Amino acid sequence: MGHPLSQVLQRRGQEARRLALPAQRRSSRGKPLSSSSPNFKSIVTEAAAAAGFDLFGIAPVADSAELKHFPSWIADGHAGEMKYMEARNDQGQLKRASLAHVAPWAKSVVVCAVNYNTDRPYSTQVQNPTRGWISRYAWSREDYHDAVLRRLKQVEAVLKHAAADAHSDLITRSYVDTGPIVERVFAKYAGVGWIGKNTCIINQKKGSWLFLGVILTSLDLPPDSAAPDRCGTCTRCIEACPTDAIPAPYQLDSNRCISYLTIEKRGSIPEELRAGMGRHVFGCDICQDVCPWNRKAPITAAPEFSPRPGLVNPALDWLAEMSTEEFRETFRGSPIRRTRRSGLRRNAVIALGNSGERAFLPILEKLARDEDESVAQAARWALLQFQQDTAAGLSGTLPL
Repeated sequence: MGHPLSQVLQRRGQEARRLALPAQRRSSRGKPLSSSSPNFKSIVTEAAAAAGFDLFGIAPVADSAELKHFPSWIADGHAGEMKYMEARNDQGQLKRASLAHVAPWAKSVVVCAVNYNTDRPYSTQVQNPTRGWISRYAWSREDYHDAVLRRLKQVEAVLKHAAADAHSDLITRSYVDTGPIVERVFAKYAGVGWIGKNTCIINQKKGSWLFLGVILTSLDLPPDSAAPDRCGTCTRCIEACPTDAIPAPYQLDSNRCISYLTIEKRGSIPEELRAGMGRHVFGCDICQDVCPWNRKAPITAAPEFSPRPGLVNPALDWLAEMSTEEFRETFRGSPIRRTRRSGLRRNAVIALGNSGERAFLPILEKLARDEDESVAQAARWALLQFQQDTAAGLSGTLPL
């Protein structure tokens, strides 16, 4: 038997030639594709399913209310040090504020999602003080950027093949967290899910453990309906955030988000936020772990998203003292490389300070003299936490 995608290519190529798009069939090569072809939408959905996507839909390119708020979010400094979020075109316009600023040729956005949930416990269910937490999305055996992009390219190939059969031009661009586009906004308007109060995309059946990928296309496809908001009066994600990174529903201050602090933030982390980080060393899942829509979230069928050995609840002392070579080998092809060895060790040392485990004192005393100043400074802070706990304990035993 042939590969499912090969079968789609063959079947859909025959369909495009046989049925559809008579107007395109009569046109000469180089003409734009028909703006009202239901067959191309069918091609997209069948190809997305064959590529292994769990959810998919079509979003219009019109600027939504969410995108109109993006410039003020940037102006208020909520992007922190993520300067790429502030990228502008030659006219000085924020690229992510409108597709027209970067891809004026785009007529539709194909949004695809794949479930990455595994059968391992949530962070809120793990209490071992000697172990850290790596965000669920980063456990995978393959970097999700590569896994999702590979699927998108398969869908793209089907589209291009069908366009070639119709003797028409087609422009496409595929992105997985790498392009100047706010994926979750288009996911909402493609019907993939609604934007929750924690700013994550949530699907009624799949939950929020979803990787998103988008294909910008010059095809003018009939859009799907936007997903209705089903958060209701629930505020569990807001209440559960230990660093108060969700100041109001549907708003996120990256500067206070544990994911931002442990992955994007370079150098020293503000002291007032360190205790709230708990034992998180790369990313954070709390606002998703407590979401009622994830109570029955299905387990992924994609083998590449199964956890690598040692990344679920890793030993904090191992991470804090990890060598350059060990970091390189352990996280080869992993998104964890984004935080760099320095950042991962810094995060692990802060987690040691939050652990309450006095067995870590010798390690912290050693790391307080580390050549990496961000690690050394975090170790000195961690030692201070133990000293303060000891002082508090002693004062509690004194007679009144």
